[in-house]
Amino acid sequence: MGTRPPTYDAEPTALPAADPDDLDDLVADTVLDGARYGACTLRAVSVRGDSARYRGEPRRDSLLTARFGTGEHALLLVAMATGARATPGAHRAAAEACHWIGRAVGRSHARLVEDIRDGRRGDLKSGLHRLTDRSLGKLRASASEQGVGPEEYAASLRCLLLSADPGCRTRVFFGVGPGGLFRLREGEWQDIEPQVADIKGDPVVGFGSPPSETPEGDRLTMDLGIPTPPSPYEPAPEPPREPFRFRTSVARPGDTLLMCSGGLAEPLRGEPELGEYLAERWSRPEPPGLAAFLADSHVRVKGYADDRTAAAVWEA
Repeated sequence: MGTRPPTYDAEPTALPAADPDDLDDLVADTVLDGARYGACTLRAVSVRGDSARYRGEPRRDSLLTARFGTGEHALLLVAMATGARATPGAHRAAAEACHWIGRAVGRSHARLVEDIRDGRRGDLKSGLHRLTDRSLGKLRASASEQGVGPEEYAASLRCLLLSADPGCRTRVFFGVGPGGLFRLREGEWQDIEPQVADIKGDPVVGFGSPPSETPEGDRLTMDLGIPTPPSPYEPAPEPPREPFRFRTSVARPGDTLLMCSGGLAEPLRGEPELGEYLAERWSRPEPPGLAAFLADSHVRVKGYADDRTAAAVWEA
């Protein structure tokens, strides 16, 4: 798509370097998954970006799809994470973030299923906020164990929860960091990503930036962009963290819900032709098969060469 062809080759060029004593650290170029439960069909993919393929770098995006429970009481989780750019352990941080949130959701899945069915939005938001905070807290602890800064071993995290109950059409999105949440309804894309300005309430412990003034109204020192050396009496402050994002939506028959990392969200917002193409492809009577979904998700656009991770849900 676009006025000029992309800079890089369309297919992988170089493989990432491998350590013979740590082959578990290797990351596949592409991961593809799918399922059908209740009223929805799920397709999920994570693809290494064109620039990483050219440079022989591992995919920084990680994807986890999991089912907890059985029958109508089952809960489906799709989690995707993107590691920090230009850091050697980015792929490991992303995978660890997905695994931690997967464990947390899996252990709480029975309660989460009940809350989704009964529409307890407040309980869902506060509970998922705590689970996300704990999961990313473990990531920061892992950074400390490795002796690196929290900004070097960090990841954005985006998750989707789906009930396997055919009578439940509530879809739950939550996460931290940039990306996209879109809904395709009657052939038109709707950008339903929760914006930072829409997020109400105070952040829980571990989220948000320090206040600009004390409770008494005294202004704190202004940040002039000059790094402040750490105090000998206190640990150096951590960088400000992204706010928690949360949205529930009730699906209509014929809807397609798309959650994606920044690698796909950015060209969708920046290149109208891509949105039009995917709208036509994904508005057809039947959901695409795995191979077709992979091809659709990897349509190339000049100027966008990051990893792409996407999960789409088609409503029967």
